[in-house]
Amino acid sequence: MVAAPSRVESLASSGIQSIPKEYVRPKEELTSIGNIFEEEKKHEGPQVPTIDLEDLVSEDKEARERCHEALKKAATEWGVMHLVNHGVPEELMDRVRVAGEGFFNQPVEEKEKYANDHDTGNSGKIQGYGSKLANNASGQLEWEDYFFHTVYPEDKRDMKIWPKNPSDYIPATSEYANHLRALTTKVLSALSVCLGLEEDRLEKEVGGKDELVIQMKINYYPKCPQPELALGVEAHTDVSALTFILHNMVPGLQLFYEGKWITAKCVPNSIIMHIGDTVEILSNGKYKSILHRGLVNKEKVRISWAAFCEPPKEKIILKPLPETVSETEPARYPPRTFSQHIEHKLFRKTQALNGA
Repeated sequence: MVAAPSRVESLASSGIQSIPKEYVRPKEELTSIGNIFEEEKKHEGPQVPTIDLEDLVSEDKEARERCHEALKKAATEWGVMHLVNHGVPEELMDRVRVAGEGFFNQPVEEKEKYANDHDTGNSGKIQGYGSKLANNASGQLEWEDYFFHTVYPEDKRDMKIWPKNPSDYIPATSEYANHLRALTTKVLSALSVCLGLEEDRLEKEVGGKDELVIQMKINYYPKCPQPELALGVEAHTDVSALTFILHNMVPGLQLFYEGKWITAKCVPNSIIMHIGDTVEILSNGKYKSILHRGLVNKEKVRISWAAFCEPPKEKIILKPLPETVSETEPARYPPRTFSQHIEHKLFRKTQALNGA
């Protein structure tokens, strides 16, 4: 049996003053890593938009159109936004936070019972508790532990790996997943209408009622003795159709907007939503999948709950919809399955790291 890898949490609580070299980011990244609390206080410059979804289903046509317009502008210019009045009960969001924090507050050996196989180099069980291993050419590690599992639909949930403690983990997470599924339909419908498509078109293109999957990754970022040298999550775009993020009101998310890293504010009772690569491809680049990363800090543990709404891996060919393509705007993306898109991104990343 392969020994369990060292968890970032164990490293962080061991009293180290400096982080191991494999967590230190390359020189070119270090220039842009600042103090996240100071960054969050900045009021000048661009700010991640906040979209109020209350009017999305309004009887008032003008109010509905204004809401559609605001959503379209945010998806086109940013590809990320704070959603408010999203329909997920505040009390349920709190229960999800309490349950997730409760899981991570257990001793490491308790969490190891849910360890995945990712860390052993096997491609077997990727669901469960883990820490990212250096699977890239630079050998770089991220300052986080995580818990990953499929939360929707019900028949794809592997309840064996869902935490039994805290006792509310399963009920709260299940209910939250059902609400997110409804929110996905609401948002995809509006994004379809904004492209001049039938309301249910985008949802059909990503698997519809039966095939769309929601994967949840709880990211746990321990306090870091040298946050100016590390990253919780390195810069990436999401492969999903949409990603919904809940967090514990500790700042950390940064977006690469107009050539600069912008820090997302903590907006009470909001859910952050990213447009993922899948919707960017279907819209032929009209909607953006924005580059983003996670910073860490010395003072507070940050936890985020990222829910990735994904199409089936092989069944659907992702390509720009014919209505988004014209002579002046040819297709910007070749046809690929979701699985091939993920492979393509990994291949490009490896090439870049190898200097190819």
